[in-house]
Amino acid sequence: MRASRLLSVLLLLQNRGRLTARELADELEVSIRTIYRDMDALSASGVPVYADRGPDGGYSLLEGYRTHLTGMTADEADALALSGMPEAAAELGLGRVLAAAQLKVQAALPGELSDRAGRIAERFHLDAPGWFREADHVPTLTGVADAVWNQRMLRVRYRRWATGGREPEVDRELAPLGLVLKAGTWYLVAVPSSESDAATDAEPRTYRVARILELETLDVRFDRPEGFDLWKYWHQRTQELTDALYQAEATVRFSPRALELAPVLLRPHTARALAEGSWPTDEDGWVRAVIPIESIAHARSELLALGAEVEVLGPPALREQMAETARTLASLYPV
Repeated sequence: MRASRLLSVLLLLQNRGRLTARELADELEVSIRTIYRDMDALSASGVPVYADRGPDGGYSLLEGYRTHLTGMTADEADALALSGMPEAAAELGLGRVLAAAQLKVQAALPGELSDRAGRIAERFHLDAPGWFREADHVPTLTGVADAVWNQRMLRVRYRRWATGGREPEVDRELAPLGLVLKAGTWYLVAVPSSESDAATDAEPRTYRVARILELETLDVRFDRPEGFDLWKYWHQRTQELTDALYQAEATVRFSPRALELAPVLLRPHTARALAEGSWPTDEDGWVRAVIPIESIAHARSELLALGAEVEVLGPPALREQMAETARTLASLYPV
């Protein structure tokens, strides 16, 4: 453990230049006293590390010194798949492993490429969660991830989203095939099974990790379905879900202002259909478009966000609900 930390200290100084004891301690999640001891150990082993005193001081390496002790562990190599997603790596329990792997990769690059990699990290950042929403509480995530990686069956207690009169909580045995992070929400793709060898016979299903109430990893391995592709499954599943949700249409007039606001206030599927269509425009600049809707209630809530910048022409039930809402609002704000 200490040898790994000493290497991390060395790589941090090599990649970032002068760092204070506090900065190193915060980066490695240790005490400042531990950093002092580590610096003494590095110096005693012949590493040319120097300490500058004063408010602008810190630790640095002799100019031009580079280490080639950048051997990567198996865990660090695995964690590189999450490069650019430090929050996701942290949730999976791989935050520090990923940081160490990235340090080693950058240290192994020639000087010019290392500088370019550093500039990219300074200028581009991936923030997966959606706006204005709290991330799920996922205490079972690391256990699920471990079972996915080691192909171990899971026994879970799961809270259903829509029960339809059924029991709200169910017990399931699952063969976990993969994890997907979608807009800050973790999903498990798994095959429900009551027998350890049934993973190749049933169809995969999707489970929201936050709804896993209890988790037990079984001492039973399963065989992954031959040819299963997580990306292809997820892409097909989301397309099927979208098609199933948006089976109705509404005819709506949009003002020029509404067209500007649509990408922000409407759901992506609706906004995309509006933007990609070829719609007639009247003399006032209003556009008459046919948009997909999930239901009358969903469409009402969605279109009300645009206020008086839209007019629903059909279906009649949606137009009446918009009118009723407008009458209710008018009665609350009499002139």
